[in-house]
Amino acid sequence: MNPINSIDTRDIILDVTEKLIYRSGIAATGMDLLVKTAGVSRKSIYRYFANKDALIVAALQRRDQRWMHWFTTQVDQAPTAGERLLNVFDVLKTWFASEGFRGCAFINTSGETGDPRDPVRQVAKAHKDKLLDYLHTLCLDHAVQDPQALARQLLILIDGAITVALVTGDQSAADRAQDMARKLLQLECLTP
Repeated sequence: MNPINSIDTRDIILDVTEKLIYRSGIAATGMDLLVKTAGVSRKSIYRYFANKDALIVAALQRRDQRWMHWFTTQVDQAPTAGERLLNVFDVLKTWFASEGFRGCAFINTSGETGDPRDPVRQVAKAHKDKLLDYLHTLCLDHAVQDPQALARQLLILIDGAITVALVTGDQSAADRAQDMARKLLQLECLTP
């Protein structure tokens, strides 16, 4: 087997899986659809992934890496720590306006699993933990009084804005979340 073709095939399978589960969910993404859309055999899929669950987990882990890189790169373009904290919501608004926006893949797929120990839920939790850690770093950089508390509040604002934008189609949910974040930052500055 040619290692280059092997990598390409695996990437194709992961790309197609990610797109299908993001668009339609895990339950609606059957193996037949994956085979047909990816243009590979079922045997090829099982060569790289033990089962559908392993494939879904790998696709979500890959999305996590790519999304976090995109998000942090965009947020970090703001010149100061305080501006980066608020830029979070400008970046989200851009995402909300993008073609194919379907909300948070990790919230969406978590909603399809009932067991908190399910590997899909564990990937989603790891993603939210990474996002929380990043927000915590931004809060530390801005020297807020309680960076962990503010980071947790910002995570709730982020996930709330994502959900409202998805459900209602209202991209300005990011603006309202940014207004709330601004108020939280003002309170932090007033707290001794």
